[in-house]
Parts: sequence; structure tokens; C-alpha cells
Amino acid sequence: MNEKYKKFIAPGVVIGILLLIGLWIGGTYNSLVQAREKVTASFSNVETQYQRRADLVTNLVNTVKGSSDFEQETLKAVTDARAKVGTVKIDANASQEQVQQYVEAQNQMTSSLSRLIAVAENYPDIKSTAAYQDLMSQLEGTENRIQVARSDFNEVARPYNARIQTFPTNVIANLFGFTQRAYFEAQDGAEKAPTVDFSN
Repeated sequence: MNEKYKKFIAPGVVIGILLLIGLWIGGTYNSLVQAREKVTASFSNVETQYQRRADLVTNLVNTVKGSSDFEQETLKAVTDARAKVGTVKIDANASQEQVQQYVEAQNQMTSSLSRLIAVAENYPDIKSTAAYQDLMSQLEGTENRIQVARSDFNEVARPYNARIQTFPTNVIANLFGFTQRAYFEAQDGAEKAPTVDFSN
């Protein structure tokens, strides 16, 4: 081989290796961004369903208020739980503790909502209205959508979390600040029947 060309081989190999490393880093970074965006979008779906439930609860309270002798303590408990839910804000970057606080606030609203529904059973004039029946149907559907959205989020977050911890991708993840996402954990007793019964 000509001496003139030999002096270009070593730098060419180095440039080629650097180019391959650059392409790998770029490809890994881009795929992590896409995975993170899926997690964020999935988390937004969970928030949307919880917000839908909060709006329905407000409508339910207003419907039940139509009966002047309805238990004010029960209405206050639901209203307070609804207000507390509005103060607990999280996003897809929330820690496991923050997610747990959010879920606990949602569970308190579920509990007070169950009480409201149980008390409403003693008021046939409320229970028989079309508005009340429609809200019960919508709430039941929303509870189901919440469970599906939470499960979907966990299914998207799990491979993302595993990927950013696996070598060599974890090097890129740490370099560019990709962090793990907290899961929605099953509530104690989740294997039992739901506490909110909309079938009445």
C-alpha cells in the first residue's frame, strides 16, 4: 500500500469509531425521549380520569343538595375531600411518596363518596331522579377508566424504568438526566370488591 494512504488509515478508523459512538448516543437518547413522552402522556390520561371524577362528584353534590334535609355532614365530607384532591398536585416526575399522597387523597374522596351514596339510599326522591342515575352511571364508568389508566401507566413506566437502569443505556440516561417514574400501587385490599358501589 502506498505510504501516502497509510497515514490516513489510523485517523479514518478513529473517526469511524467516533461516528459510530455518536450515532449510538444519539439513537439511544432519542429512543429514551420517546419512551419518556409515552410515560408522560400515559400519566396525563390518569390525571384526566381523576379530574373527570372530581367534576362528576361536584355535580353529584349539587344534585343531592336539592334535598334540603340531606345530611349536611356527609355533603361537607365529600366537599372537603374534593377540595383536598384539588390541592395535591403531581406530574409524571413525582416521587413514589408524592404519588402515594395523591392516591391517598383520591381514596379519601372515594370513601366519602361511598358514604354519600349510602346515605342517598335513604332519599328516594333523590335516588330516583334522572340526574342522579346518570351521574351514578358516569361515576361507575369513570372508576373503571381510572383503574385502566393507572394500569396502562404502570405498563408504560415499567419498561422505561428498566431501560434507564440497564447498562449501557443507563450511562446515557444519567448523562442526560432521565429519571425513574413512580408507579401507582394497588390499594390494600384491592383484591376485594370495590368500596364504591354504584349498582344501587
